[in-house]
Amino acid sequence: MTFFDPSLIKAARNIYRNYYSLGMPGDARPMGVVINRDSHRGQLAFRNKPILLPRECFIPMKQIEAEAY
Repeated sequence: MTFFDPSLIKAARNIYRNYYSLGMPGDARPMGVVINRDSHRGQLAFRNKPILLPRECFIPMKQIEAEAY
């Protein structure tokens, strides 16, 4: 398991919560969040290995959920 800066995980968790709170229809569950290390802006990823830009990292849902408790 890869460890990330706690602020990145917090930002990823907020991105996921915003998505979830909108009640988005569909059966597709995100695999994680792709997030920029500098700006902490990101988006949901629906693939296990998304293509990343140089300052981005992928935080899997397993880690986002584990850090929440």
